[in-house]
Amino acid sequence: MRLAEYCDKYATLKLDRSDSGVLTVTMHTRGGEALWGIALDSLHRELGELFADIARDPENKIVLLTATGDNFCIAMDQGGNPPPETSPVAIWDRMHREGVALLDNLLRVPVPMIAAVNGPVHIHAELPLLCDIVLASDTAEFADVAHVPGGTVPGDGVQTVWPMLLGPNRGRYFLLTGQRIGAAEALSLGLVGEVLAPAALMARARDHAERLAALPLPVLRHTRTVLTGHLRRRMLADLSHGLALEALASLHS
Repeated sequence: MRLAEYCDKYATLKLDRSDSGVLTVTMHTRGGEALWGIALDSLHRELGELFADIARDPENKIVLLTATGDNFCIAMDQGGNPPPETSPVAIWDRMHREGVALLDNLLRVPVPMIAAVNGPVHIHAELPLLCDIVLASDTAEFADVAHVPGGTVPGDGVQTVWPMLLGPNRGRYFLLTGQRIGAAEALSLGLVGEVLAPAALMARARDHAERLAALPLPVLRHTRTVLTGHLRRRMLADLSHGLALEALASLHS
């Protein structure tokens, strides 16, 4: 797999790779701020597929994940294509497959990942936090508004990530209340490594990326393996089951 084979494959993801092997992935929706959705051309579907493509490309040395505009992802896509399925059961069959692939394939990316959180992230806030280096704009805010606040079971990986990062009691409180954690508090809690002014965020992320990209590829790959092994084991135990329970509850709502 080479970049030319998947560079223009995705409707919601812009890809650019430096000569040093740093692949920048910028999430967007129709060229604007990234919106979450469940259509075939949505981030839910495309991110998992992209992570699999990235893993198969030996020329990627570092992955830098960010988003367009002033928000990382705070809203659902109300103006995109509708899902092709005609029943909730059929939709959830696909959602389960895509939901597993989303986090499983992210953690299978075999090189270090850096997240540049350019603003608030209220939907799938666990995605940037599963990266190895997490930098945040001082405008960033972390929340999970798509599950319990919206009447949905938090079973798509958030039930694993947030109690792990915040501790069991604080993590459950966060998920059950829709609590919002600002950038400064996120830094003090250890959710992010640095908080920067918006104008300085990408430059700092690229500095980290280029510094790491100068290391031999085997060092990068094996470092990624040792840093993500426990996360992959947790997801293997929790993710599919949690998504199944989320689907079951949604069919009764």
